[in-house]
Amino acid sequence: MGRRVVAAAVADARVEVVAAIDWEQCPQLGDDAGQLAGVGTIDVPVTSDWDCVADVIIDFSLPGAVAAIARKAVARKVPLVVATTGMNADDLAGIEDARKSIPVLVSPSMSLAVNVAMDLVARAGRLLSSVGGRTDVEIIECHHHHKEDAPSGTALKFGQIVGEAMHLTDGGEPAQVAHGREGRVGARPVGEIGYHAVRSGDNPGEHTILFGMEGESLSVNVRASGRDCYAHGAVAAAVFLVGKAAGTYSMRDVLGID
Repeated sequence: MGRRVVAAAVADARVEVVAAIDWEQCPQLGDDAGQLAGVGTIDVPVTSDWDCVADVIIDFSLPGAVAAIARKAVARKVPLVVATTGMNADDLAGIEDARKSIPVLVSPSMSLAVNVAMDLVARAGRLLSSVGGRTDVEIIECHHHHKEDAPSGTALKFGQIVGEAMHLTDGGEPAQVAHGREGRVGARPVGEIGYHAVRSGDNPGEHTILFGMEGESLSVNVRASGRDCYAHGAVAAAVFLVGKAAGTYSMRDVLGID
């Protein structure tokens, strides 16, 4: 994703890449980030230090690394876009602390289409629950075999959105959850949200939110055909975040969704 973000940024006239930061054991340290991204030399070597001046930081790292990155952003008073998923408690605490002094945009998916789909799913959930009757919700997500967390952060966010829209939440999360099903589990409970994670090949990401009613169903499906959609969304988020007041932002803010 770092390479795709570099490529997207180079192609965007609003943006200049001034640093490409990786961990100290990265085998590409010293290599030109543009060459690695396939866009030619940009005279920005991959480095493990933070000796640069930037207007905004885009983080596509790993769980466990975000808290330290947030501290670096705070120390430099630089806005931070967090695109890492599966974060641990320390990462979340680091973001919570950072938002007090810098603008931080956090999203489980940088895809513009995914974030539009989240708005559609919320609307569908509200409308279906408003008329009474039973609506079953299943969330199926597919990703490449290298993905480490399951269900995906995006799938969990879809579940949270549906749960809030349909009043199925307990403390912000769905009250009844099933992660796949096996054996004689009995009839499906009312109000349960089911998650199903598929890991296969090089699938960059696909999510289907299924609303099942008596006699009919509604599906919202969003699918990435490549990773560039996440990179372009991250760059759009970075451009949006520059100059904003300290606090927490989301892709809904970038898209102007009320």
